[in-house]
Amino acid sequence: MTVRPIVRFPDPRLREVAAPVTVFDDALRDLVADLADTMRAAPGIGITAPHIGVALRVVVLELPGDGLRAYVNPQIEAAGAERIRHSEGSVSMPGVSEEIERAARVRVQYRDLSGIEQVEEAEGLLAVCHQHEIDQLDGIFWIQRLSRLKRERVVRRYEKSLR
Repeated sequence: MTVRPIVRFPDPRLREVAAPVTVFDDALRDLVADLADTMRAAPGIGITAPHIGVALRVVVLELPGDGLRAYVNPQIEAAGAERIRHSEGSVSMPGVSEEIERAARVRVQYRDLSGIEQVEEAEGLLAVCHQHEIDQLDGIFWIQRLSRLKRERVVRRYEKSLR
């Protein structure tokens, strides 16, 4: 539908907690379509409504070799004890990434675009993406998961890339 402007780090909106979606209508489906177009143009494999300045709990994912997935009001119901490290970045902070440790498996409860409650078991990259994007919905920007030293290095690299 439309590629929307992406909110860039350090915009304070990236630290706000997104509100739950209460209306499942054409406007929500249009938002998801815009998120998909914006994510692909960025390019990225995941995006949230807050990334485009809309403070709603909506996530769109499109992993390599997988179709587009939309999650409304997602929350992590359970996380396994096993941990994995994966390189992460953000469409709001393009050009930089860093490894972050997260749960290797999660169970996510969410609603689909019709408002029907769903549950998804995820592992590997999909599990990492769920945790990363749900953090964003909770106002936790991905670099907050890094040590202070690594976070400062990532911010310096990003600022240098903007010059």
